[in-house]
Amino acid sequence: MPASKSHSGSARVAQAPSKALRSMTGYAQAQATGHGWTIRISVRSVNHRFLDLHIRLPEGFEALEPRMRQTVRDRIRRGHVDVTLRYEFSGPAVVGVNQEVAAGYLDAANALREKFGIRSEPDLASILRLPGVIGPSAAGLDSDLAEVEDLAGRCLLEALDRLDRMREREAEMLRDEIAARLASVGNLGSRVRVLAERVRPAFAKRLETRLKELLGETVLDPARLAQEAAVAAERSDVSEELARLASHVRQFESLLAAPADVGKKLDFLLQEMQREANTLLSKTPGAESEGLQMTELGLEIKSEIEKIREQVQNIE
Repeated sequence: MPASKSHSGSARVAQAPSKALRSMTGYAQAQATGHGWTIRISVRSVNHRFLDLHIRLPEGFEALEPRMRQTVRDRIRRGHVDVTLRYEFSGPAVVGVNQEVAAGYLDAANALREKFGIRSEPDLASILRLPGVIGPSAAGLDSDLAEVEDLAGRCLLEALDRLDRMREREAEMLRDEIAARLASVGNLGSRVRVLAERVRPAFAKRLETRLKELLGETVLDPARLAQEAAVAAERSDVSEELARLASHVRQFESLLAAPADVGKKLDFLLQEMQREANTLLSKTPGAESEGLQMTELGLEIKSEIEKIREQVQNIE
């Protein structure tokens, strides 16, 4: 990714946070240079129920963390987010040598020389390149802290801008797949409604036949038969479940077109849709042809809802 450089005299205008639907998965990095420092910041995010933020800073940069943490919280609502800052000197910045760390490396090198009879002396330049030996001196970083904090802040904003663009692109792909499966749920519900209307009179007829088989020559009371048929029909009536399912689908479609931060609402709606699908399946009539078809369609609805849920888990 091309580097973005910011110099001490330039003013970084923060891009307003986008209101588009966003995925929780993305990666971005940015670079800024000024005051003798080059700051590189990378931001990586994956899905998580809440905001789980981790900021990794080099030794001596701990004072930058509160501002960086607040900046990320202002831009990201959910997800496991890793922010990593690295630096280089690009000018006459004040550096220091951690003598204790250097001495530790030298002691280790000398111990190996004695143990294995190595005659060559440790190379000072190589020692200075080892992790933790050389870095910004406390005095140097303290004197430049305000400038370095501003530089890191602008660099982080640029990284977050890029991260948002990547997450929005991925969310568009998720939206297309979710919309297709949502349309499938609506279509399957309509097919169940047609079968439910068809099965109602047939169900009453089968009930009458069954009662005659059980009672033999006993004359059936038409009023009692109608009452029993009505009770049985009510127990297997799925019109309310289908109406609520259709309502949830419409709400879901509306949320997909809404601004960001809808992931939790979508997840809640999916729980309600799954509950209606389960109730629908529990009410489908026995082994008759229409009942078997309704059961098959109900299982397809559950399957589509579960696939939507897998996608929604990645929406912020």
